[in-house]
Amino acid sequence: MQLAGTYTFNAPVDHVWALLNDPEVIASCLPGCEKLEPLGEDRYRASLSMAIAAISGQYSGTVALLDKQPPRSYRLLVDGSGKAGFVKGEAVVRLTESAANPEATDVTVQGEGQVGGLIARVGQRLLGSVSQMMLDRFVAALREKAEARST
Repeated sequence: MQLAGTYTFNAPVDHVWALLNDPEVIASCLPGCEKLEPLGEDRYRASLSMAIAAISGQYSGTVALLDKQPPRSYRLLVDGSGKAGFVKGEAVVRLTESAANPEATDVTVQGEGQVGGLIARVGQRLLGSVSQMMLDRFVAALREKAEARST
């Protein structure tokens, strides 16, 4: 399953970078996130509650921010599981100054993931659109925080 998008924030690169590295901000923007606890430097234990198709459940796993190149990019690794299945994913997050506005930031996310178990069997056709919807909701919540704090 592929996941990609480019999103523009009306805030400077350094500001958006700081938000994308703040576990409290990430947890508050991630749909269904109940907890994001530090496990070490740039590693977190996540607890999520999600529903896809008729299957809902609790999931736990780890999130790691690797290969950081502040304030330009990092690699995000996600590994989680629950009764209904598992998810593993990797994405590269890149920040650039927007060509249209030097005070704005373009964030590009490009990644892929694997989903298995009951959730994959039942919700296979919906997984791509649900994943994209979750990414879009995360970005919308993050954009709101970025633009509120930068004004």
